[in-house]
Amino acid sequence: MTLFSEINEQPDRIKNLLTSQRKNVERIAAEIRGRNIRYVFLAARGTSDNAGRYANYLLGAMNGLPLALATPSLFTYYKKPPRLKNALVVGISQSGRSPDIVSVLEEGRRQGCMTLAITNQAKSPLANASDFVLDIMAGREKAVAATKTYTAELMCVAMLSAALAGDKTMWADLVKVPAWMMRTLKQSDFIAEAAQRYRYIDQTVVLGRGFNYATAFEWALKLKELTYIIAEPYSSADFAHGPIAMVESGYPVFAVAPRGRVFNSMLDMLKRLRGDISAELVVISNDKKALALAQVPLHIPPAVPEWLSPLVCILPAQLFAYHLTRAKGYNTERPRSIRKVTKTT
Repeated sequence: MTLFSEINEQPDRIKNLLTSQRKNVERIAAEIRGRNIRYVFLAARGTSDNAGRYANYLLGAMNGLPLALATPSLFTYYKKPPRLKNALVVGISQSGRSPDIVSVLEEGRRQGCMTLAITNQAKSPLANASDFVLDIMAGREKAVAATKTYTAELMCVAMLSAALAGDKTMWADLVKVPAWMMRTLKQSDFIAEAAQRYRYIDQTVVLGRGFNYATAFEWALKLKELTYIIAEPYSSADFAHGPIAMVESGYPVFAVAPRGRVFNSMLDMLKRLRGDISAELVVISNDKKALALAQVPLHIPPAVPEWLSPLVCILPAQLFAYHLTRAKGYNTERPRSIRKVTKTT
């Protein structure tokens, strides 16, 4: 099993997750509704932290639940955990073995909060510290760079949102995700050829907004992990407040701009970058206007709704990082200096 095979495994893994975990998700949602939950307090690191960014937007937009991202050092080094009354305390971790994430769930339980683990290891320390466990069902992920575990975490968050909303339309859209993923993955050969164009770059920025703020962070992380490029993620709004000054003609800018509420603001930024500055654009979108501005247009299916677009948009980003790694002559399976399981405290 390789990074490439794990990227291509994702449609089947997501389909299996939907089938096997729906009843569990609905049981967890019923418990949340039965308690006086006022907000979500979420702990995660790395790729899982980007899944938390998606949860921040989704649970707020669809379920009216504010979400606070935990600062685990307050629980470990400072020994000064905040008061968590009326919180749903969530830990997201592929391995479930990071002590600082576990410490947040343990403190949440000590304070009498409902705790939930979203993990690929249902018998991990994180799972043991939780009242409820949502198994992401990704199977063993051997590649160091996380791919299928990330999309499975996103799907768990999306399923939880649909269950909390009790919305049949949301569930109907969730069922379509594997097919949308399969269509998107067919671009691999095109992306492999396009990546050659960027084999000598050593820095870039990655733009996203709204639900795909998470995608910008995850794409940047994959570029850092695998290609060793200095890749900085930004909201397009934040980018306009200063960092855009570093972009000059030919500077590579990667952007995630599917249709949705924030699309017009992203399109305005892409027009400015291409028209006024002559930046080099790689754009993931399902809108012809955005794709037409890109030197490298990466397509997702037109019917993908904005709230589910992060599950699909990340696939061409993963493929781009994979193929660029190969173009640069680096090892896609063994990136330097990092390990599969990182146990931070």
